[in-house]
Parts: sequence; C-alpha cells; structure tokens
Amino acid sequence: MAEYNSLEQVRLQKITELRAAGVEPYPTRAERTHTAAQAIAEFEAAEKTAGPGNPPAEIKAILTGRIRATRAMGKLSFAHIEDVTGKIQLFLRINELGQERVSFFDKYYDIGDFVQASGVLMRTRTGEITLHVHDYALLAKAVSPLPASKDVTQEDGSVIRYAALEGAELRARQRYADLAVNPDVRETFRKRARIISVLRRFLDEHDFLEVETPILQPLYGGAAARPFTTYHNQLKQQLYLRISFELYLKRLLVGNLERVYEIGRDFRNEGVSFKHNPEFTQLEFYWAYADYLKVMELTEQMVSTACHAVNGTYKIVYQGQDIDFTPPWKRLEMRQGIMDVTGIDIHAHPDAESLLATMRAKGYNPPHMATRGKLIDYLVGEYLEPTLIQPTFLYDYPRDISPLAKSKPGDPLTVERFEGYVAGFELCNAFTELNDPLDQEQRFIEMGRDYTAEDEELNLMDEDYLRAMRYGMPPNGGFGMGVDRLTMLLTDKHSIREVLLFPHLRSDEAGGSETRE
Repeated sequence: MAEYNSLEQVRLQKITELRAAGVEPYPTRAERTHTAAQAIAEFEAAEKTAGPGNPPAEIKAILTGRIRATRAMGKLSFAHIEDVTGKIQLFLRINELGQERVSFFDKYYDIGDFVQASGVLMRTRTGEITLHVHDYALLAKAVSPLPASKDVTQEDGSVIRYAALEGAELRARQRYADLAVNPDVRETFRKRARIISVLRRFLDEHDFLEVETPILQPLYGGAAARPFTTYHNQLKQQLYLRISFELYLKRLLVGNLERVYEIGRDFRNEGVSFKHNPEFTQLEFYWAYADYLKVMELTEQMVSTACHAVNGTYKIVYQGQDIDFTPPWKRLEMRQGIMDVTGIDIHAHPDAESLLATMRAKGYNPPHMATRGKLIDYLVGEYLEPTLIQPTFLYDYPRDISPLAKSKPGDPLTVERFEGYVAGFELCNAFTELNDPLDQEQRFIEMGRDYTAEDEELNLMDEDYLRAMRYGMPPNGGFGMGVDRLTMLLTDKHSIREVLLFPHLRSDEAGGSETRE
C-alpha cells in the first residue's frame, strides 16, 4: 500500500468529499473544441478582422488542460491551464457562475488537476487572452502535488510554478513528473521525434527500404559488445537480445534488396556512462555497390540535413563548443591522427609486441595482453578522440578489431572503415563491408582463437550468415549511428539519460550512482 504525505492526504479527502457531492473526480468523457494555441490564434485573428477599437466576434471555446497556477480573489478567480500546445488563462466570476461555484473551484481544484472549461474568449485589462468561464468540470484529480522549485510571477500577478525535480537522477527516475513541469524537457523529446522523422525521410528519399529484423537472435554479432541472454522455454533454446542489426540486414543484400535500413533498439550488456545506456536506439543502413567513401558522403549529407531541419542551421553550440555540421566534414587517416597526438607511427609496428614496447617507452599504460588492434584503439580513445571536436571522419582501422570490414588493397592489416566523431565522442561507424565468404570464415576463426569468451571483441561463428554469403553478396557499404547520441548533440544535452524517456537506472533500494561519468 502507498504511504501518503499530509498534502496527499488532504487531496484524498477532497476526492471523498467530491464523490459525496456527486462529482466524479475521474469521469469517463471529456470534450474539447480548441487547444490553447488554437484558441489564442483564433481570437487574435478575430481581433485583426474587427480592426482597432472594435470588439472581435464572439468565440466560444471548450478548453482542457492541467492547472498550473491559481489565484482566488473572493468574487473572482484566475487559473492558468496548460495543454500540449501551451498555456491559457481561465477567468471565473460570480456573475456567470454564482458564488457557490466559484468557491467550489477555489476549494477543490488544485495545481496539477486536469480540468475542462467552457466559455467565451476575451482579453483582460492587462492584455492577456483569457477564457471567460461559463462552466467547468474536473477531468482528473492529482493526488500528488507536482514538483516545483521556482515560482515565476506573471504580469497579472499570478504565480506559475516551474520545474523541477532536484537532480538528474530523480528527473530520469520520475520522467512523467519531469515532463509535466518542464517545457524544455518536452521540447527535447519533440526534437528527438523530429530527428528520427528526418532520418527516415532522408533515407526513404534516397531509395532505401525500411525493414525490421529480429530482436531475439540465436547468435549475436555485428558489433563488439557483450550481449544480454535469455531463454525460450518451449524451444529449450538460449537466445540473445541483438547487439546490432548488421548480419541480418546484410542477409537482405544477398536477397537482392540493394538498399535497406532499420531504426530500432539494440541491447548491450556493458558499462553505463554519460554516453552509454544498455538499451539504445540505432540506425543502420547497407548500400549495395557502395564503399566507405560513398557512405561518408551520404552520412554528412544526412546528419547535416537532420541538424538543419531541427535547429534551422548547420551550426550549433554543444556544451559551450561551436560545432559546424556543414558538409564536407574533415577526413583524417587514423595513422596520421595518432601520429599527431602521440608521435607513434602505427605502420612502423606491425605486431602487438613492438607497438606495446613503444607505447610503454612513451609512458602510456595500455591494457594488459591487448592485441595490436586494441592497442591502437586505446591510443585513439584516450588521446585522439578527445581532440576531434568538429565533425570528423577518422578512417582506415586495424583489421583485427574490424572483423566484418574489407581490407584495403595492398594492406592486409588495415580495413576500409571509418568512424564519425563530433564534440570528442563517436557518433557513427561504417565499413566497406566484407563480402568474401572464405575471408569472413577465416576472420571468425581468428577472432575465436585470439579472444576469450568474455572479450567484447569476440564475434561468434555464424554459420547461417556464412551460408548466406556463399550465395553471393554484392559489394556494399554499411553504416551504424546511435540516434541517442545524435539527439544529445542537436539538443545540447551532456548525458544520454537526458534524451531517453526512461533510461536504465539502479533500483531505488540499491543506492549509489547509476553512471560513471
């Protein structure tokens, strides 16, 4: 059973008294003729038609929304209600409603309640467009008061209480309350929806086909991550939540679907941080007869289009840094980038032992028993990545950490892969995809030999994927991008939790911090 505080107990008593008076606090039906924004727009249009000094034509309206502020003045009462489009004022007067109905509103209607009010639109002496209420009804009684930390006094003297729950953790844990009191949070998630819509429209217009692939998979693959496991009782089979769409999407290329994409959820049983959540939204596409250079061009067009569509400009400010998404983006070979920040030429060290010795000689402390690819990845993550503020394609990666990418001609240790970086973190990842089934099988064998079962770089041998490849896969370019990270950039949010409606958090009982920043 819930435990109610003193304020909640007062509201519970009001519910009892309302029902005793024949008023249902949670009626089945509601009626609305205008949103707040529609009502204001229609009244302004009527004023313009009437002309200066003339009263506008009468506009009747039925409005609904959540009470955000109230001000009782005896024979008069004011309230502000808010719906999805904005706020509008209500004006209650005894001339129309009678003293009993005005007093009833003042006594039983609280901030946070959802109400319905009908009447005629007017403009007050202070100039605010207002609904002159002729009738009202309760739609849903709020038992718990909305959180508030700041009072904002309006020009007419009314007070509106604004956000918020204290602390990012509590806001994420009670996102429903966070949304209810924070207009800027609601706008963040509207922008997120627009970003996804723009990405989808962009790919559709470039002749890509949107598809859906399995979330529960008998084998995981397509990325370097540890999976979540589950068990199908009837089939007596262990299954995995997908860590990537890649291997299924590329099967579709074998089936003559030349351009495919998917926007959906991936799941990775790995660390949680300001840019990682175990469950996240990914966009992946695969493009027959394209290579990583063509994918670079499409990527910068797509992301810059999303930026402009959402913010009206290619230039944004992210966490105090000016970012310019205008194409073309900078291209930087990984070898050159590492040399620029560390002075180490990775081509001079074709094996892990040589590279490790040089790194230690320079005072670096890389992971113990790492492969050459992991040593290079360490240099990128620790020293190069933080310097990549403007949109940058870092390209040509080590073969042993890219088991699904095609090798560069004449350089078997390097593959045609790029990652897009913005504001010092990875945004996207792409390859010229490996389509040689014999080479792919050998890569799987090497990965199984060189990595332990607990290693995130391990890719399991997927016999069905190899079977598909043996039917013939066209040359192609593949791409993956975290939609959450793009949303962070385009809404200027530091933490991924701020762009996820319901991010994963520890249970309340566990205590402690959810993330390592």
